[in-house]
Parts: sequence; C-alpha cells; structure tokens
Amino acid sequence: MSTPPRLRLNTIAGPLLGEFLLGMTVAMGGLWLASHESDVAAGAFGLVNQILETLNVAFRVLAIGLGVMVTQYLGGEQQAAARRAALLALGASTWVGSMIVVLVVAGNDQALEWLNAPQAVAALAAPYLQWFAPALLLDAYNLSMAAVLRAHLFAKDSLRIMVAMHATHLGLAFLIMRGWGEWDGMGLEGYAIAMLISRALGLLLHLWFWRVRMQLIPGARDWWTFSWKDLAPVLRVGVPGAGVEMTYRAAFMVSVAATARLGVTALATHSYTLQLLKYVLLTSMAIGWACEIMVGRLIGAGDLREANGLVRKAVRNGLLASGSLALLAALGAPWLMRAFTKDAAVLEAAQTLLWISLLLETGRVFNLILNGALRATGDAIFPAASSVASLVLVLGVGSFWLGRLFGLPGIWLAYAIDEWIRGLLLLARWVWRGWLPNARDSRRRLRADAP
Repeated sequence: MSTPPRLRLNTIAGPLLGEFLLGMTVAMGGLWLASHESDVAAGAFGLVNQILETLNVAFRVLAIGLGVMVTQYLGGEQQAAARRAALLALGASTWVGSMIVVLVVAGNDQALEWLNAPQAVAALAAPYLQWFAPALLLDAYNLSMAAVLRAHLFAKDSLRIMVAMHATHLGLAFLIMRGWGEWDGMGLEGYAIAMLISRALGLLLHLWFWRVRMQLIPGARDWWTFSWKDLAPVLRVGVPGAGVEMTYRAAFMVSVAATARLGVTALATHSYTLQLLKYVLLTSMAIGWACEIMVGRLIGAGDLREANGLVRKAVRNGLLASGSLALLAALGAPWLMRAFTKDAAVLEAAQTLLWISLLLETGRVFNLILNGALRATGDAIFPAASSVASLVLVLGVGSFWLGRLFGLPGIWLAYAIDEWIRGLLLLARWVWRGWLPNARDSRRRLRADAP
C-alpha cells in the first residue's frame, strides 16, 4: 500500500482547492456556453443547477458521514472498520441514487412550477433536467468513493480523478452543446450528456485508485447490499448535517423562486453572480474539508488539544482568503461580468450584489469550516439544531420579503444575515468548547468498536 502524506492542512487543502476549482470552472464554462445562446438559456441553466444541488444533498448524507467515520477509524488505527465503512457506501449509494433518478424523471415539471419558473425558462429547463437523471446515480458513487480516498489522505489521487473527469465534461460539453461542422449541437442537453460520460469515467478511475492505493476491490454484492448496523454511525453523523443542508436548500429555493418572480433579467443576474461567487468561497471550502478530515483523525487518535488549535488556524486563514477574494470580485465586477453578458441592467445589478457579498462571504467562512470541524468531533446535532431557525426565518422568509421590498439586493442581504447568524453560533460552540463531550464520546465508541 502507498504511504500517505504527513498530516498537514495544506497537504490536503491544496488538492481539494484544485478539485473545487475544476468543478467550478466546468459550471462556469457551462453557464458561459448557455449565456451565448441567450439569457433565457442561462436562467434555465442556473435554475436546474439549483434543483440538482438540492437533490445532491441525499448523496452528501453518505459522503459526509462516511468521511468522518473513516477518518476516525483510521486515526484510531482500526483499518478493518474503515474498510467496512468504505464498502458499505456503495450499496447505499445504489439505492439512494436510484430513488433520486426516479424523482427527477417523475417530478421535474412540478419542481419548475414550484420555483415560479418563467414560461420561456421552463420550456428549456424541463427537458434539460431529464437528461441529468442517469448522471446523478454515478455522482452518488463518485462522491462516496472520493470521500474514502481523501480520508486515507490520498487527496492528490482524488485531484487526478477530478482533472480527468472535469476536463472530459468541459471538452465534450463544448462540442455537444455548440456542435461542429454542419451540426448545430444540442444546446443545454449537451451539457448533461457530457456530464454522464465524464461521471462514468470518474467511477472507473475511482475503482482503479481504490484497488491500487488501498487494495479495496468491491464485490458484486457490495453494489446493492449494505449492513444497517455498519451504516448507523455513518448516518448518525451524516443525517444531521444533511438535514441542515436540506433545510438550507429548501430555504434557498424559496429565494430562487422569489428571484424568478422578478423576471428573466433578475434570474440571469442571480445565476451569473452565484457562479462568480463560487470562486470566492473555494479556498474556505478547501480549508474546511481539509480541517474536517484532520480533526476526524485527531479525534480518533485522542489529540483534542491539537484539534482545537487546528480549527482556530483554519478559521483565521479562511477569513483572510475569502475577504480578499470577495473584495477583488467586487472591484473587478464591471469586467468579470462581461464574460457572460453585455446587458447594462444585468451588469449594474451584479455589481451591487458583489459588494454586498463582502459581508456574505466573510460570514460564510464560519459555516464552511466550523460545521465540518464540529461534525468531525461527533458534535453533529448542535450545528443542525442551531441553524434551523435562521435558515427558515432569515434565508427563507427573509429573502422572500426583502426581495419584494428591495429586489435582488434585498435577497442578497438576507443571504448575508443568515450566514453571520449561523456562523457566530458555531463559533461560540467551538470557542466555549461545547464539542468536547461529544469528542470524548466519539473516542469511547471507537475504543469499544476495536477488536
């Protein structure tokens, strides 16, 4: 077996940043291709992306819990338990992924109706969403298998897979969406077809790296069966986190519906600005995921003091990175947004939103980093319980009413207020060490599971 790298934040965060950058670049490339068809196509692209991100929460239940449990098992030097946790995720992914596929095929028209999609946008979005269904099943496998690779500290291998997968997606999307020669291409549907092919490639590469790096070779039964007993600790960590994300996505979809009521121009502006801001949060996302992996291993090893110092350093670095990038995005808005549109109204509105995003992105740092850190200690319930009220009242209800009063800036202000409320609650939890009893309980469970 290959020897993993030393346990350092940058060792893990660097490749993760590369993965996120690739994923965002593909999404940005897809939006750019859609925007060159029309602002209506761009609005449809953005709307479908929000639906897909909501559905992907089900897959992250497994990926979140799996990542934490495998890191804790590895920190406690329980290799056999880590292998069991890795393999059981495949069968669970098959069942969850299949249910999501059925949901997409059967309910896409209803979802677009709930989101108040303008008629022109819905006409493009409905068939586009259908094409994504089979790719979602493959995404379930890829998310779980990538979590296992990272938990074993093979973050560079995970990055190699993502380079191949996303490069394939973007290259094929360009060809299939725009066509070549006398063929005019398939438009938005081409992006979904390219995604399906790239996700199939990703699955094959994950299987190869599992075999080479960890000697993990799934059997036929692993793809459709799993033990509820072994899955229970994964769900204990993953379900509360995914519950928060589901609540977040539901509240966020309210804000998307509020945006859609403002018209096609507002929906396009919302989509363009969100895509650009994803680049701003990349660094904090990478730091947060790396921090979660490391905290899980430190909890498994019983080194709580080092875990505390690591999280404080991660929050500081995240604030510096996100604050600086948000400022650069706001200053460069007049030029950056011209990559998508020349519409003066869209450009002016996006610039306003990016200045508000200085507040939004610095508040988001606490949630991106502290949520994962608390979860890695076993403290999964508090982050979930403390977030619900703000998500419902501020992000959901607040964005609806502020949107009616102030348009898109009001919706963006609701985003920022929500992030700060939830982030400060998590910061207080960590600083006042409310996570310590859960960390000790996690350590005791690991010792009890040891052979």
